Amino acid sequence: MSEISERYRALAAEFTRRVEAVPADAWDAPSPCEGWTARDVLDHMLDNHRNMPAYAGVPIDLPRTAAEDPKGAWADAVATMQALLDDPERAGTEYDGYFGRTSLERTVDEFLGTDLLVHAWDIARATGQDEKLPADEVRRVAADARNWGETIRMEGICGPEVELPEGASEQDRLLAYLGRDPRPAG
Repeated sequence: MSEISERYRALAAEFTRRVEAVPADAWDAPSPCEGWTARDVLDHMLDNHRNMPAYAGVPIDLPRTAAEDPKGAWADAVATMQALLDDPERAGTEYDGYFGRTSLERTVDEFLGTDLLVHAWDIARATGQDEKLPADEVRRVAADARNWGETIRMEGICGPEVELPEGASEQDRLLAYLGRDPRPAG
């Protein structure tokens, strides 16, 4: 099992913890992603799990949606992606990506890993859960996000950086950089 496979397992567990704790009547709660509900965030993550392998010509089948069975659809997506990442041949499939030649596992690590971390916070915020993220992953994702520069400000990716007061935590600074306001509502 690779380092990337292990990191995916840990990040997926963080996200899964939030998905499993969403009460049935909270899926339509507004999320920090403008215009999206908690269910929309989960649908986005299901789409990412479907689409990222397809970029490398490794299609996967995830027929369930968040509308039908949010928790079951998510469990299917995680199991399918974990099996893919645990297979070195499929995980190492190379293709020409947006930033040049890459592999499926590198794409999953960098981009899906970021989404797993940040969207776990979005679902937690939307549904009143624990918002604490793993500090080591916050640092790793912050470094990756800053390397992407202004490409993350493209339509549909991240909004403008939110200004925070001096002394904001590392997690809050990451979320603010990615266009989220981590301060308590009110």
